[in-house]
Amino acid sequence: MSVELNAGGPGSSRGSTGVLFGSAWFQRKVNLRPQHRGVHLVTDEILKQVPEIHQFAIGLMHVQILHTSASLALNENWDPDVRVDMEMMLNKLIPENVTYKHSCEGPDDMPAHVKACFLGSSLTLPVNDGKLALGTWQGVWLCEHRNHAGSRKLIVTLNGCPRDISRDGGTRSLQSPGPRGADSPVASTSS
Repeated sequence: MSVELNAGGPGSSRGSTGVLFGSAWFQRKVNLRPQHRGVHLVTDEILKQVPEIHQFAIGLMHVQILHTSASLALNENWDPDVRVDMEMMLNKLIPENVTYKHSCEGPDDMPAHVKACFLGSSLTLPVNDGKLALGTWQGVWLCEHRNHAGSRKLIVTLNGCPRDISRDGGTRSLQSPGPRGADSPVASTSS
């Protein structure tokens, strides 16, 4: 599948350096493999499923988790002890042994919803030269708050200036590797 974009149409302009700025959009559903309860570094797993990021010179990648009992965070990517400590602290702050009204899905369910509210369901990350522009020690975390969760679904949206933008207002395409079943792009737009 390709995403058509018109680099010289409405919404594009020349910056003070004479560089043409245009906008391209790309969106895909991403499936993360099931994880045990805890905090998991998933940056590479996401990027493997969204190779189109390499086609953006500059922009943003928005990642939204489609669940209410797991969350996303941006934090330490090197020392796994940080993730273990984070899970320990979340469990101390939001314990299971509290009497919750919503308890029909098990003792880990309501605490999972509270943790997900505190940590959040989305991240917006900068893209530069076809890569995430993160700090040296930063990585994307899946915070799995359930004891027996299944795979987790994300929507990843890329928006920005493509690397191969036409200076004459012509059209360029962002090339997707082709059909991917459940991982196929869910929406694409041109501007």
